[in-house]
Formats: sequence, C-alpha cells, structure tokens
Amino acid sequence: MLSLVIPTLDTAPELARTLAALAPELAGIEIVIADGGVSDAIGAVAEAARAGLVRAPRGRGLQLRAAAAAAKGEWLLFLHADTRPAPGWRAVVAGFTSDPANAERAAAFHFALDDADPRARRIERGVAWRGRKLGLPYGDQGLLIARRFYWSLGGHPAIPLMEDVALARRIGHRRLVILDHPALTSAARYRRDGWLLRPARNLALVSLYFLGVPPRWLARLYGR
Repeated sequence: MLSLVIPTLDTAPELARTLAALAPELAGIEIVIADGGVSDAIGAVAEAARAGLVRAPRGRGLQLRAAAAAAKGEWLLFLHADTRPAPGWRAVVAGFTSDPANAERAAAFHFALDDADPRARRIERGVAWRGRKLGLPYGDQGLLIARRFYWSLGGHPAIPLMEDVALARRIGHRRLVILDHPALTSAARYRRDGWLLRPARNLALVSLYFLGVPPRWLARLYGR
C-alpha cells in the first residue's frame, strides 16, 4: 500500500487543486495531510478528499515526521501541496515500488515549473543537474521511499528548514533515483521573488547549511 503525505501551512487552495489533479489515480491510496497551521479550511479539504489529517507543530520537518508516523502504507510518497506529478504517475510509482532492489533506495520526480517563461526552463535544467550530479532533489520534486527504509534513516529531521536536503544526504547519491516523469510545481514564488533572486537565495541558504549554519537561523533568513 502507498501513502501520500502532504505537509500544509494555510495552503488550502493549493492543496485542493493538487488533490483534484491527482484524483483520477488516487484509488486505493491513503492520503495523510500534515497541517502546521490553524485554518479550518485545510480540514474541509481533507474531509472532502477522505484524507487523514494530522495536526503538528509548525515546521515542515516536524509535520512530515508526524504524518509519516500516522501513515500505514509500506511506501511513502511525500509531496508539497503545490506539486502535482503529471498524469501517469501512478504507473511510474508502481514500477519503482515493485522492484525489490528499490527497498533501500528512494526516488524523486523530474522537476518542472507550470510556467511557459524561458527562465523556467533554465531553472529546470539547473535542478536536473543538481539531482544528477549531487543527488540533492528538493521537496518540490516529491520523495518516494519505503517506510522501513525511511525510518531506518531516522526520517525527516525535526528542523524548520533543509529537512529535504538533510534526508537526501542520509539516503546518499547512489541510492537516489530521479524518475523520468515530471512533477509540476507552482512558479508563483519565482514570479514573486524573481527568476534569478530566488534560485540565488536558495543556493546561498544551502551553501550556508553545508557550512554548518543552524537551520533555525536559515529559517529566519528564508522568512519561515
């Protein structure tokens, strides 16, 4: 069984759109929403989708751990509320999970932005290079991992930022697969923060993290 785990923070509209887009392929999949906000709107969306709702302290790492602990599936698929794997994702996931060799491996989708701007394509190419050469997919690419393997690695660390990078480092480059299937993520943040400034800020934050700057300090710089 597969459990779909989605962290939210007052993102009811995005969550509703994502679940609607995935609905044709969700039959038989457990959905667990990990909410770190206070809005009742998330509860309404979860109820409409017949999804489980876990209230957790604010912080994506804490929320993901809480939802993963509540999930019952042998496999976990972590997705951001504004990330939508393209149609056909269910078969791609099934192909990965059915291979016994992947019991101690993890997979992420190919990153894609829902914007026709040529600058979006440049960002996509940069993300593809990062995943291929560094083995560092971010949370907006999703993460597919066996439940047992996930907890053997300690799960997502309970930190306010860089929880996806920290887990990817624990998994290791050789045990991470980038699936040949796209997951569309909203480009709203890039349009708002700048097509150059946002990637530059993300790169700076990751560099500071690798240099040992505490995630709680990075979260303040990030504005979370």
